[in-house]
Amino acid sequence: MRQMNKRKLLLAALLGAFVAHASAQFTGPSVEGSASTVQQAQQARLGSYLTLTGHIVAHQREHYYLFRDASGELRVEIEPAVWQGRRIGPETQVRLHGEIDQGLRGRYLWVKTLQPVN
Repeated sequence: MRQMNKRKLLLAALLGAFVAHASAQFTGPSVEGSASTVQQAQQARLGSYLTLTGHIVAHQREHYYLFRDASGELRVEIEPAVWQGRRIGPETQVRLHGEIDQGLRGRYLWVKTLQPVN
């Protein structure tokens, strides 16, 4: 009987800890990339977070795409999970939030989030 009570107490403690952890949410400010243009992204410091609004106009290879706004074009890397199953065409305006990085083929935006605008 005592062992059964100990198990119930342990189970209740574990459930309580899980519920407390699951309901915790940060309510402070978030790190938003400043709204920028492709031209500004070309000059931004590596590791900077930016938000670009424009169109994904072409698939280049693997996870790399060509992004265009009124100021120019920039290569962007978009992992499959970021797409979230959405179908986005060149006519769809999108907002990309990501980090400026550089590889062997030059500078690109490593996209963390993608939101259709229209």
